[in-house]
Amino acid sequence: MVEDSTNRQLVANRGRLMAPLTYLEFLLVFFLPPILLFGVLAAVREQSWWGWRPVSGLAVIIVIAVIYTTPWDNLLIAAGVWEYGEGTTLVHFWEAPLGEYLFFVLQPVLTALWLFQFPAIADMSLRVPAKSRLIGVVAGLSVSAVGYLLLGTQSTFYLGAILLWSGPILAIQWGFGWPYLWEIRRTVAIALAVPTVYYWVIDRFAIETGIWTISAAQTTGVALFGLPIEEAVFFVMTNIFAIQGLVMYMWLFDRVDRGELEAWTVAIRNWRPSNSIEG
Repeated sequence: MVEDSTNRQLVANRGRLMAPLTYLEFLLVFFLPPILLFGVLAAVREQSWWGWRPVSGLAVIIVIAVIYTTPWDNLLIAAGVWEYGEGTTLVHFWEAPLGEYLFFVLQPVLTALWLFQFPAIADMSLRVPAKSRLIGVVAGLSVSAVGYLLLGTQSTFYLGAILLWSGPILAIQWGFGWPYLWEIRRTVAIALAVPTVYYWVIDRFAIETGIWTISAAQTTGVALFGLPIEEAVFFVMTNIFAIQGLVMYMWLFDRVDRGELEAWTVAIRNWRPSNSIEG
């Protein structure tokens, strides 16, 4: 096992010396072409999601992704969980290079544009039972609890950091509407599978060519088709965040169109005491 880890590190070190692309070039090659393709398809296909609603939803996801991921990402870089190849980065802000922040933006954009090709809104009320909401919150926080436990061992530190960081977002999303996500699970699965596999492939390329390297000491050594399992889990989680957020955003607007929130407002007004002063 020690010999395997040493060999992996030697390969990574050789890769850093001969990285064929810089980080920014990597983004240009692997993100811009599919973004342009799926963006055009979403704009011209009548069956796709397009317009201010899905685009505004994507904007919300991007803002949350940048704000929520920036401190986590920089702290892990400072801890040595991963580093960048010689000459592959141009300028750094805090610990992370510019390319890292662009990644925070481009990944949800590409994932969202793929999702827009498969629009699906189920006719389901926003009135999720409180017990179901509690189940969703507990499930999400349980992910964080597992992550917290894994932080205590060096070899599981990176995996633990991913799960600890993921749990709060999952708790919010699942607490809001996991029954709805289950209702449209086929769409969610299709939207999740393709971009996730694509990110696995290009991430493995980046690691093998030395654009960035992952710490052998702070990872389990378990690999999925040559990709560290931690990286595979990371892309599953981040794509889940984007997809779940967008489909529930569109669900919310659909219920507004159907007058559900207006009916709630009327019910709340009628609940007021009869002696309240009318303005």
